[in-house]
Amino acid sequence: MSEKRKHGRVPLDIYLNKYVAGVPYMARTSDISREGVGLSHLIEPELSGKRVGLQFQLPGSEEVIYAEGEIVREWCELEEEGSGIKFTLLTERHKRMIESFVQQGT
Repeated sequence: MSEKRKHGRVPLDIYLNKYVAGVPYMARTSDISREGVGLSHLIEPELSGKRVGLQFQLPGSEEVIYAEGEIVREWCELEEEGSGIKFTLLTERHKRMIESFVQQGT
């Protein structure tokens, strides 16, 4: 299998709010890159759309990052379900914060 990712990912194990149709659900991250984030699903409805909102804090930061994203990949392995979210809307400040976090982790 070829590597499709353009940018490196670093591990990130935090809980975040994932908004589905405006309703927040808790999800757990597995990794992050400057382009998106990998999520493990906890309790959430079956998704009918591909767009989600995200709200989270990076370790060591007090600032809350708000982002919108599109589900670009989904998986179900053993007892775990997850998805890959590509950021579609992110402020420049939050982009820089994520880029800095990823660079420190590589």
